[in-house]
Amino acid sequence: MTIDRAVMMFAGFMILASLALGYYISPWWFLLTAFVGVNLIQASVTGFCPAAMVFKSLGCKTGVAFK
Repeated sequence: MTIDRAVMMFAGFMILASLALGYYISPWWFLLTAFVGVNLIQASVTGFCPAAMVFKSLGCKTGVAFK
């Protein structure tokens, strides 16, 4: 699995998890959804993604977006 796919999968999982937590536990969890969205926008503009750095250190192959 490449870093790009791992980051997209992780972001999707975090969004779905925060939506479920916001619906069932507390609406404050929707702030996590907003954080993930802002982080995706920031990563697309700057090319810097902390999750990509973590996945690279875990041994994922480099992709096109994150190296």
